[in-house]
Amino acid sequence: MNALTSLLLLLATAAGVHWLRGSLHSLRETRAPGLARTVSVVVPARDEEARLPVLLASLARLDPAPAEVVVVDDGSRDATARIAREAGATVLTLHGPPSGWTGKAWACHQGASAARGDLLLFLDADTELEPGALGGLLTTYAARPQGLLSVQPFHVVRRGYEQLSAYFNAVSLLASGGFGARPPRRPMAFGPVLLTSKADWVAAGTHAAVRAEVLDDVALARAYDRVGLPVRCLVGGRAARMRMYPAGPRQLIEGWTKNFASGAAATSPLPAAAVTGWVAAHHAVAVGALTWLVGLLSGAPADPDVPTSVVATAWVLAWAGVAAQLRSVLRRIGSFAWWTWLLFPVTLLAFDLVFARSVLLTGVRGSVRWRGRAVPTGLGRLRTEDH
Repeated sequence: MNALTSLLLLLATAAGVHWLRGSLHSLRETRAPGLARTVSVVVPARDEEARLPVLLASLARLDPAPAEVVVVDDGSRDATARIAREAGATVLTLHGPPSGWTGKAWACHQGASAARGDLLLFLDADTELEPGALGGLLTTYAARPQGLLSVQPFHVVRRGYEQLSAYFNAVSLLASGGFGARPPRRPMAFGPVLLTSKADWVAAGTHAAVRAEVLDDVALARAYDRVGLPVRCLVGGRAARMRMYPAGPRQLIEGWTKNFASGAAATSPLPAAAVTGWVAAHHAVAVGALTWLVGLLSGAPADPDVPTSVVATAWVLAWAGVAAQLRSVLRRIGSFAWWTWLLFPVTLLAFDLVFARSVLLTGVRGSVRWRGRAVPTGLGRLRTEDH
């Protein structure tokens, strides 16, 4: 593919991605006195002794504060339960899920069933909330007090290998289509932060409705939609953040392997098509520009009839266009370093390799490993539920 074709492909997909990026509305911090007393925070946790203290400390600073914090120790092999108790949380200790349940779905189900609040706030153990985040959640929810409110936190990136999540974050948020004013054809939710009433949770079938799903958050959104309850999504902005996969490259690879192919199958067709075209344009620019540069350096230009300066200008413009677009998206969703967008072929290659692994394990072998457990997958299940 030549430089002009790549540039045109990039321009053709830019409008759709720009619209999807513009729909990423952020959670805002605010005060909501009087409402927080109805909120029970439920935290499913397995081997989270390193990350749980950060979350619990942030919950202690919430203003207003929730009525209770319930930490569900999902068979941890470390000090998760002790840390939660010392922080004043109510701790439920489980010893593995029953047959037919994933560990997280079972933990969420048990925690929510034991919770006393009228509202349930499910939080992953790797999240952290600013003091006004709960007020912002309650204010947003109160504008339409029903259904499921989902927030994908701002991704805090600290170590070099964590930067390789760049494309995974960008693609998963944009392709979901869940952030616009109009609900997508296939409802979407993000599991790190979920707010709902206990009554609506029961009406949607509780976590029993998603007991076997690897993507329990996406399946939960479908369960709410089936009973006519709305699902809304926000990004965390400055109010909610998370650090994904801090334990090393292996954890990052296993985490995205578990989620990504199944997530791709669950997205709505139109935003998925727009983002697929956008990523295809990035591949075209990366492969085309680097191939042209290798040819130039080896003394064999791709097209001797076109001046080198013209071709070089076209490739520079295409490369700059990709970098600028990717930067504009990544700044909204995480603290990614400059090289993740300027040297985008590096993070794009990581995306390709892990995505291929995800398709192989989830779609072909039907099983992945996560936190020491084999997790059966059903890549086609969510896709066939579309209605």
